[in-house]
Amino acid sequence: MKAIKYTIITGAAKGLGRAFATECARLGMNLILTALPGENIEVFARKLETGFRTKNHYYETDLTKPGSVEELATWISNSFCVNMLINNAGVGGTKAFLNVSTEYIDQIVLLNMRALVVLTRLLLPELRKNPRAYILNIASMASFGPMPYKTVYPASKAFVYSFSRGLSTELRETGIIVSVAHPGGMKTNPEVTRRIENHGRLIQSTTLPVEKVAKICIRKLMMGKKLIIPGTMNKLSWLLMKIIPVQLRLLLMKNSLKNELEIENSIINQNPVCNESIG
Repeated sequence: MKAIKYTIITGAAKGLGRAFATECARLGMNLILTALPGENIEVFARKLETGFRTKNHYYETDLTKPGSVEELATWISNSFCVNMLINNAGVGGTKAFLNVSTEYIDQIVLLNMRALVVLTRLLLPELRKNPRAYILNIASMASFGPMPYKTVYPASKAFVYSFSRGLSTELRETGIIVSVAHPGGMKTNPEVTRRIENHGRLIQSTTLPVEKVAKICIRKLMMGKKLIIPGTMNKLSWLLMKIIPVQLRLLLMKNSLKNELEIENSIINQNPVCNESIG
């Protein structure tokens, strides 16, 4: 079994992770897909296996739970040969910081930062066994600047950016390519779609389908690109963020995100049984 090469994708049951899995399977990559329990990842893995004739495995776990990342890494290292790791799993949300719970903060910090770093570290020995291997970490356009009413999320993604660029340089002579991707808004689920559609045309113009983002990221990763910003409008936004003073950006974002938060709260108050999701 160890002779077969595998690509690992975390958070593969939905959204961008699901698109990554489909794109990698289309390219003939064998997959190890992780997801939360109850997300039907087995059904998805078997569907890709049938459709693209790949060999797929799956693993259900909550990567924020103590010991879960270590158990996943041990299972992979003992059973498979891996040459690509896509750290896709992540969460975010829009809330006033005063109103967030410590559990909300832990979920973002443990998944977006700790799980990504620890899984990467534990699988590096396996990746180094290949003449060429790849690590793709998913950050966000939000990582390029602070954001009110999100606060923890962009900070966690700025960490992913910094970690990835540093690790890329450290591993330059090892044959391991480390890339970090910064997608903009994506309509990954009904809640996120509603948030995006509540913004103006400028914000909506930066959104891309998850399938297109996945294709761009995998192609750029295989080309050895260290920094990946999918979409022309997102590249333009990145350049503008370098020019516009931080304080002005914060004021502009505050008005937009405060409006988003007020709309979300209004919807929740009208439908109390609808829980606000993180992501």
